[in-house]
Parts: sequence; C-alpha cells; structure tokens
Amino acid sequence: MGIKFELFHQEKDTSARLGKLTTRHGEIETPIFMPVGTQATVKSLTPEELKEIGAQIILANTYHLYLRPGSKLIAAAGGLHQFMHWDRPLLTDSGGFQIFSLSELNQITEEGVYFKSHIDGSRHFISPEKSMEIQMELGSDIVMAFDECPPYPSDYNYVDKSLELTLRWAKRSKEAMTAEDQALFGIIQGGIYPELRQKSVEAMVEIGFPGYAIGGLSVGEEKELMYQVLDFTTPLLPTAQPRYLMGVGTPEDLIEGVLRGIDLFDCVMPTRIARHGAVYTSRGRITVRNAEYERDFTPLDEQCNCYVCRNYSRGYIRHLLNRKEILGIRLTTYHNLHFFLALMHQVRLAIKRDQLLEFRKEFYRNYRI
Repeated sequence: MGIKFELFHQEKDTSARLGKLTTRHGEIETPIFMPVGTQATVKSLTPEELKEIGAQIILANTYHLYLRPGSKLIAAAGGLHQFMHWDRPLLTDSGGFQIFSLSELNQITEEGVYFKSHIDGSRHFISPEKSMEIQMELGSDIVMAFDECPPYPSDYNYVDKSLELTLRWAKRSKEAMTAEDQALFGIIQGGIYPELRQKSVEAMVEIGFPGYAIGGLSVGEEKELMYQVLDFTTPLLPTAQPRYLMGVGTPEDLIEGVLRGIDLFDCVMPTRIARHGAVYTSRGRITVRNAEYERDFTPLDEQCNCYVCRNYSRGYIRHLLNRKEILGIRLTTYHNLHFFLALMHQVRLAIKRDQLLEFRKEFYRNYRI
C-alpha cells in the first residue's frame, strides 16, 4: 500500500476530521497544505527553511521533471528525495494536467497522449504506464494515476467520454504501479456534473486505491460552484482513505475544503503571488510592493510570529522587491507558506476542540477576501 492512514477525530457538526498519514519518509498530520516544488524545489526556499515553517510534505511535478532533468537522471542520483535533499514525504502528480494545459497537444488516444514540449517543441508520448514508470523512478511516497482533466466549461457528453478514458487509464495505472513502497491515488473527475462525479467515485472505489484525489476543480469555475461539487462528491468517498483536493488553496478554500472533509491540499498561489510582491495576512491579501507601504515600518502581519514578521518591515521588503533583490522574494515566500501552514495548524486545533465553525466565523470576521 505504501501508506497507512488513521482517523483520530470527526468533528460533531461538520465533515472536518483529524488524521495521520504515515509514509516511509515520515508522518503527516491531516488536514495539511502541501507546498508546491514544481522543479524539485519550492522556489527560493531551502529544505531546512521549509521544515522550520512546518512543511510536512511537498509536491513535485512529474511533467516538468520528466522533461528536465529527466527521471532517469534523478533515479541515478538516488531518487527525488536524495536529489533535492528532502527527507520528508513527497507527492508527485501524474503529469496529465500539465500536458493538457501547457504543451501543444498532438493527439489524445486510447494508449496515451502525444504532445510537444512547451520548452523546445520536442515530441513526447506519455501513457498511464509511462507516467507510472517516471514516478517510480522519482521515488515519491504518493503517486497520482494518469488522467485527463477536461477544461472548464465542457459539455456533459465531452466530460462523460473523458471520464470513461480516465477510468480505463486508472486501471492501467494501477496495473503498472509495481513499487510496493509507493501509494497510488485514484483521481475523481466528472466536471460540474453530480451524476458523473458519482459515477467516477463508484468506479474508482471499485478499482481500489489507498487514497483518492478530487481533480478538475479550480479550473475557472466560480467558488460557489466548486463548493457545491465538493458538497456532493466528498461524502461519496470512503471514510477510511485520505482525500486530496488537487490544486486548490486560497486560505478560504482551505477552510471550506476542510469543513467538507478534505485532508490534503496543494496550490502554487502562496509562492506565485509572493514573487509578484503580494502576501497573505490575517486581515487579507496585500501587495506590499505598492507605494502605500514605502514608509510602513510594521511587520507584514502583526498577528504573525514567523521569522520574517519578527525581523523585517513592510517598507524594507517593498524596497527589496522594487530593487529586484532576491531576498525580497525569499521573505515574501517564507511568510506566505508560514501563513498557510500556521492556518492549517490552527484548523487542526479547532477540529480537535469541535470549534471549526467558530474558527471559521472569526477568520472571516477579520479576513478580507
């Protein structure tokens, strides 16, 4: 199986739950947010800094690592953990989402996908079997089945056909995943259509996986629609396996997802906006590089006790960002990831006390979306 998942507490008035996910590289307290390390690095931070802010697991990208530097080179280095100096759990996605969103597609076939690299136009082919081969060479703890993520909006017939292909690919992914110390998660698709989501859950559970991911959300639909899909889909999933909501992760999304029974999240948002001079605070998101912060000598967030907020001011960080100093991006990235991981710690405490609804009310009272 590759993992062991234990549930410790189910909140009384919501679907929120506390658990522990055990992998060969350590334990993960859930619910948890996973920083994204697309190219085998969380941009601008060292592994030691990630541990310092409480990162328990990070995500790496199969598509990008397959293209550069290549999974066989990483395998020769001893696997992704050794290659990137990270001794805690790792999750790799299947590469499917990036193939469909970044590359120039040539053809989707029953066998797999022919595409051109977004880097140099070189031609490639990835099938469920190839995706599993790459992820086994990377050596991640959690592996994702190869799937098609239909764009939004897509009509019912297209999503239905796409789902059927994803289900066939899921079976092939499971057959090809032969590494016993890696856990393969199935991905629930079906767009915004409840009957297709139900069909996906039932078929994936019949195939049988140690964990399930909900894909195809946060791809352009309104938040309320995303929450409606979660309201319908999450209760259909087995309670004994971890539930992962893929690519979703603003602070409000984390809280709303946990309330609906989600255990794992990932999103590039905290690191991406940090590179553009924006940070999350307990009162909402601000763009600290803006002129209004030039003479602001307060911390990024007076409620935050991270290294950045204890030592640097908004005015100084603004100066660094506008001078294009690397330290500016390092500081905003560090703070944003600390904010997300500290938020999840607070959420776990609230669940333990059966007070997540009260925590949510207090959070929204202060936080400007």
